[in-house]
Amino acid sequence: MPGDPHQPRELPLIRQYKDWLQRNPPEDSPDRAAFFSQGTVVLDTNVLLSLYEYTPDARAEVLQALASVQDRLWLPHQVGLEFVKGRHRVIAERHKALKAAPNSINKHMGEANKAIIAARQLVQDLLLKYARDITGSEELASLISSQSIDALLGDWKKELIARVKSLSAGSDIALSSVDAEDPVLPKVAELFGENVAAQPSPDELRHRVEEASSYRFPNKIPPGFSDAGKGTPIDAAGDYLLWEEVIRFASDSTEREHLLFVSSDTKEDWYETEGGQRRPWPSLATEMRIRAGTELRIETPGQFYRGVKQYLHARIADTTYEEIDRAAEVPSNPVITDSGAVGAAPPTELVLAATKAAGLSPSALRTMDDLADIQRLTWWLIGVTAQLGRRTPSDDEPDVALEAAIRAEEPPSAHWHPGTTLRLGEWPYRSSTWIAPWFAQAVNSTSQNDRRTLQALAAQHLDLAPPPA
Repeated sequence: MPGDPHQPRELPLIRQYKDWLQRNPPEDSPDRAAFFSQGTVVLDTNVLLSLYEYTPDARAEVLQALASVQDRLWLPHQVGLEFVKGRHRVIAERHKALKAAPNSINKHMGEANKAIIAARQLVQDLLLKYARDITGSEELASLISSQSIDALLGDWKKELIARVKSLSAGSDIALSSVDAEDPVLPKVAELFGENVAAQPSPDELRHRVEEASSYRFPNKIPPGFSDAGKGTPIDAAGDYLLWEEVIRFASDSTEREHLLFVSSDTKEDWYETEGGQRRPWPSLATEMRIRAGTELRIETPGQFYRGVKQYLHARIADTTYEEIDRAAEVPSNPVITDSGAVGAAPPTELVLAATKAAGLSPSALRTMDDLADIQRLTWWLIGVTAQLGRRTPSDDEPDVALEAAIRAEEPPSAHWHPGTTLRLGEWPYRSSTWIAPWFAQAVNSTSQNDRRTLQALAAQHLDLAPPPA
């Protein structure tokens, strides 16, 4: 049928390249409403993992907001896989940050003390040089001493540490018990119901990985090309595997006219920067339209949840938006957890630096037979020497969230030993702690000097942690 003669005709050049010609549609665009009222909604892994970072109240609001689009949510296999594998990492990051905070606060307060003393010394030198005012210099030394500075800073330090402890006490997720008492996983499973993609066949997975590594990544075709060379080829292809699943799903039905993809990933392989402006790559929308006949919109979590409130009238507090925006910030260095330590051999230079900083003999790490336990101990030494200020970690050094000992009424698992496993007189918390099996084995197999050093490190590390709620 011929087109409506009263409607302006869109010229082929304009039609074919419209995604490149238009800027990212604003949040008040009339077309945006259709994505919230009719569109399929796909949440990236980072959106789901952020649920572990919210306070319980904020998480409840976010889950309620997601329930307003529940009938249109769809979970790609790649997202589901990354979500269940990444839970421990996110929890470990929070645990590590809260545990290290008191020590960092003490360090910064010590630096503040030194800075004030240096400022006092500057004035003293000026008084002596230009006025020969010995009395004034001595008065300053008496008035502004390390002891008086500590007294002034003491209340602030206590307040800062108390705030950190309240954050820890306010969390409903413990690293040691997440497998038994995960408050997020069941709710996410209920949210998606049956709308979960099946795992691609091995042949299909291999084909997609080869497509990413041999064609798309070398030509910097989004998404995912920034991950080229990261880990294994399957690891590197994660974003493209997700993208391919989404396109295949959208193309399976002619009724899927709009697809809203929500992600906090705004790297260069998802977003283009031009003239100081950032927008999702126009080629993503073009590829989705050509291959699936579906209109695509990409939004950050903050944009999406504000849209849910605007179009679907979800109740989300301003403080919850603040948590959403913070959780969507650029992630920190990777975190080495118990399972990650077993599969990742630490760099030799890090091992040597940590062993030296800990004050251990070179043979201390060679007294254990099990390679997995050796790697756990080594990564723990790397983490604990950095967190205790024994050495300065490099900018790209992984964070470590491994516990040699914990305070708790019950052990994290049946394999952990009571504190009485360690020797009387060497371990100060024998009646109130549980000891990781790999640490107990290390302590009991090494020399007396190294044994005492390891236990002292573990005790100092334990003292960094807020007391159990």
